[in-house]
Amino acid sequence: MLFICYPKCSTCQKAKKWLDEHHVEYTERHIVENNPSYEELKTWYEKNGLPLKKFFNTSGLLYKEMELKNKLPEMSEEEQLKLLSTNGMLVKRPMIVDGDKVLVGFKESEWENFLL
Repeated sequence: MLFICYPKCSTCQKAKKWLDEHHVEYTERHIVENNPSYEELKTWYEKNGLPLKKFFNTSGLLYKEMELKNKLPEMSEEEQLKLLSTNGMLVKRPMIVDGDKVLVGFKESEWENFLL
C-alpha cells in the first residue's frame, strides 16, 4: 500500500498516526519530492470513481493563486491531469493507493471501512 503525503501537512500527520496506531503497513511517498505522474493520476482517477476536482487541493495556496476554481470547469480531464502532475502541492492529500482502491483525503470512517 502506498501512502502519499506531505509531511508538514497536519491532516497527513493525523492520517499517518492513524495508520501506525492501526498497524497498517505502507510505503510513504512525499508528494512534492515524488509528485504523481500523469499516468499514475489517470489510473487512480479511473479507479477511484470520484470527480476529478476531488483530486485537487482546493484549500492550497497554489490552487488559489492560479485561480483554478474558475479555470477547472473549462479544462478537459486530460488538461487537469497534466496540471496535477506538474506540482504535488496541487494534489489533494493524503492519498492511499492499494491495488485497485484509491482514497483521497483523510476521513477516519472511510479509512476504517477501506483498511480494517
